[in-house]
Amino acid sequence: MRKSLLLAAVAAMALSAGPALAKKQLVIVVKGLDNPFFEAIHQGCEKWNKENASSEYECFYTGPASTSDEAGEAQIVQDMLSKPDTVAMAISPSNAPLIAQTIKSANPSIPIMTVDADLAKEDAALRKTYLGTDNYLMGHKIGEYIKKAKPNGGTVCLIEGNPAADNILRRAQGTRDALSGKEGLAALAGEGGWTEVAGCPVFTNDDGAKGVQAMTDILAANPKLDAFAIEGGWPLFGAPQPYRDLFKPMADKIAKNEFVIGAADTIGDEVAIAKDGLVTALVGQRPFEMGYKAPSVMIDLIEGKKVDDPVFTGLDECTKDTVDTCIQK
Repeated sequence: MRKSLLLAAVAAMALSAGPALAKKQLVIVVKGLDNPFFEAIHQGCEKWNKENASSEYECFYTGPASTSDEAGEAQIVQDMLSKPDTVAMAISPSNAPLIAQTIKSANPSIPIMTVDADLAKEDAALRKTYLGTDNYLMGHKIGEYIKKAKPNGGTVCLIEGNPAADNILRRAQGTRDALSGKEGLAALAGEGGWTEVAGCPVFTNDDGAKGVQAMTDILAANPKLDAFAIEGGWPLFGAPQPYRDLFKPMADKIAKNEFVIGAADTIGDEVAIAKDGLVTALVGQRPFEMGYKAPSVMIDLIEGKKVDDPVFTGLDECTKDTVDTCIQK
């Protein structure tokens, strides 16, 4: 009898202890797990977990297998919002309108923020803050490097990612504004001396190989093209060898600014490609910092503390001459 009572007491203690051991989930949902940019966010999230092992909260990183799976990301957002242990969420929307609709349908009571990519301006009230890059400034700097290299203008092609990704659209606008000296142009047709060639911008859905193939096709159709503005680093970090194969024969022209390539990001092989002189300039984000800061921002939101909107994480700028010192340590 005493043994049975003891076993029952132990079982009751185990049951009561179970929920207390479960951590509250600070969920980060990214566009896709196949992209090294988002893996850097993951590493930042894991560093936070390691440094806050005794916290009641845990940073949980997830996303669809492929960056092109917009519906998959929306489904993950919906599923995670339905879990009782999800207490806050940071989302990098691949398709901003779709994610906005998902949030509206779920009508969550927990704080929602965006990271890396934001919702469209008309949907900004659905999230508490945006943490990440000033994407307009990033695109503007890409345009400034191109304009500095070819001050008299020329022909250009913008390489973009997902046509509904707000961060990429803001970068593209920044690039056009920098090249033209005007604001809000949907395409360049001679403003500031710059013209976008037919078939551009090209949308690659964040696929590196597709980006390199698109640039190959654009160069074949426009042998006198003056510049590429690559609004995400996908062709460089996603298909580094095909990128090198395409531009190595043009290394002398790039060195003399006869042909100019401004590109986003400084991850994977990108800095090595800059060192090889196969890109004019890189304007890099800080994804690790995004992943590391996101849990703390989510906790502040849960606790009702004042959080700035937006929270920018800064930029790194790299050229062939600065590759050894250009990355924030």
